[in-house]
Amino acid sequence: MILSAAAIAAALGLGACSSDDDQKPPQAATATSATSPPVQEPPGPPGAPLPPPEALSDVMNRIADATIPGAEKAGLVESGTQADATAMDKFGQALIQNGYAPATFEARDLRWVQDPPGTVSALISLKTDNPQAGDFSFPMEFVFVDDSWQLARKTADELLQPDASAPQTPSGPAPPSPPR
Repeated sequence: MILSAAAIAAALGLGACSSDDDQKPPQAATATSATSPPVQEPPGPPGAPLPPPEALSDVMNRIADATIPGAEKAGLVESGTQADATAMDKFGQALIQNGYAPATFEARDLRWVQDPPGTVSALISLKTDNPQAGDFSFPMEFVFVDDSWQLARKTADELLQPDASAPQTPSGPAPPSPPR
């Protein structure tokens, strides 16, 4: 199956995300009451700084690079499998076929998330030179495994295996039996 731009967008949840050209939502008012505790970011691993945004951008740029065989990219995904390698090949080809290549990814708004611990969330922007394709931003999660950042399994499943998590469409009722 070849992924279409619509399937990529649906898998990434782009319908719920805004493009870089949209206005940003208004910032919530800062509480001035002494009774409101400040909102705190979930802590990362003890003493661990957030990764540089370029490290996460690089993961996505390499996943989308159709010139790198999927088998060489399995280590870019948490618990990467041969199915992930095949899906990354299809993902890169789908970007090309649907006018998104060359594409670059940029990570911003990095923060630690609580569950699972040690996971970083980032807003990833896909940018392309093709004005018809448009630029998109969407949240993704990354984990640090074996001295490198990888796309978190949950995010990889949503991005690379959109059919695996799609609800099955129930079949309609059986056609009526012919009269006897």
